[in-house]
Amino acid sequence: MAEAIDIHGSALKNGSVTLLARVVGEDAQPVTQADISSAKCSVYLLDDDDPDSRTAVTGHAGVALVVADLIFDTLQNDDLWTVDEVGYNLRHVLDVSANQAFAIAGRRYLVEFELTAAAGQVILVRFRINVI
Repeated sequence: MAEAIDIHGSALKNGSVTLLARVVGEDAQPVTQADISSAKCSVYLLDDDDPDSRTAVTGHAGVALVVADLIFDTLQNDDLWTVDEVGYNLRHVLDVSANQAFAIAGRRYLVEFELTAAAGQVILVRFRINVI
């Protein structure tokens, strides 16, 4: 079983982020667009005193995403990806044009993608963002 981890990063107050990840399915192979039937993204403000508490950020709760805009069919390895030589297959630029996602400096936020697999379990991809 693969270890469950959150991807950590930072963002500027009232800024956006480009989120990158390599997502694999139950077969340990990178997922493709055909593997995912739907996707949504939520942003939550976290409470450092209560690890079970999270508050949805207005305008960023359960936002439906177009799978073809989120998932690549082949791994990408460009200047954005600095983790390894293998690459990523999920890329999303968080849209903050209508609603800020990271309005409080010094706080932590959770960006969570819920990918509904065409077959198998829901895949969660999570980013913990420290806002500066």
